Amino acid sequence: MTGPAQRVAVLTNPAAGAGHAGPAAERAAARLRALGLQVDAHAGRDAADAGRLVREAVAGGVDAVAVVGGDGMINLAVQELAGTAVPLGVIPAGTGNDHAREYGLPLGSPEAAADVVAAGRTRTVDLGSITGPDGAVRYFGSVLATGFDSLVSDRTNRLRWPRGRMRYNLAILIEFANLRPLPFRLTLADGTVIDRDLTLAAVGNTRSYGGGMLMCPGALPDDGLLDLTLVAAMPRLRIARFFPTLFKGTHIHHPEVTTLRTPSLRIESPGITAYADGEFIAALPVEVKVERQALRLLVP
Repeated sequence: MTGPAQRVAVLTNPAAGAGHAGPAAERAAARLRALGLQVDAHAGRDAADAGRLVREAVAGGVDAVAVVGGDGMINLAVQELAGTAVPLGVIPAGTGNDHAREYGLPLGSPEAAADVVAAGRTRTVDLGSITGPDGAVRYFGSVLATGFDSLVSDRTNRLRWPRGRMRYNLAILIEFANLRPLPFRLTLADGTVIDRDLTLAAVGNTRSYGGGMLMCPGALPDDGLLDLTLVAAMPRLRIARFFPTLFKGTHIHHPEVTTLRTPSLRIESPGITAYADGEFIAALPVEVKVERQALRLLVP
């Protein structure tokens, strides 16, 4: 797409953002139609269905795919749009909205986000790709998390009570009580091997995850590199003081934090899983690499 879109597929996860995505999709679609665009509106029943709908939209010749939801919904679309000429538009309606924050997309106004889609201005950005033990490849746009934060996500997914954000908060408390040094082995593209006990290791294509935690504050999504943030194992009290600094990005100045840049790496840690864009990806070990200029994104 070289100019304003004419035909746009609007894809919704009705459950995203505690149910806010459905009404946001209706408002965005109405705005796009008012601007003279043809809108193909779809709601995915689950992840597989959403992926199928994106594939069909691309095969059907749409000028753009706009997703309504959060970072998980974007992750679903990215699997199908990576490496294609079809740009991705975002109507933010999730809980974290870290992609939207990174690219300055309007939060809280589906109409304003729809205006960005209709204008047709694109930016080409990198993605990360993750190859799991089974050889399957998954793409991600923001941050890959392993260690304490992936253990929290594992715990959140196992808990049946309470609902919403409180379930995540409870998972943090449980995993914090179980906090222990995690043996990691990381092999970088230049052959550097890091064997260390860590609290977590994060790989950033962009700066933030978890609703604005600047885990990789220096990451740039178009520099052909991935930013690696390693947090050393440390006592619970020090960890408790450390985590608030993530929202300012000042954690990188702590002596327990190491930051590196690499175009690819391998991450190993027994019993640890990897999450990216807030979604479960695979159990470690994984191979991660940057995919240069893999996604066209509609931006203000």
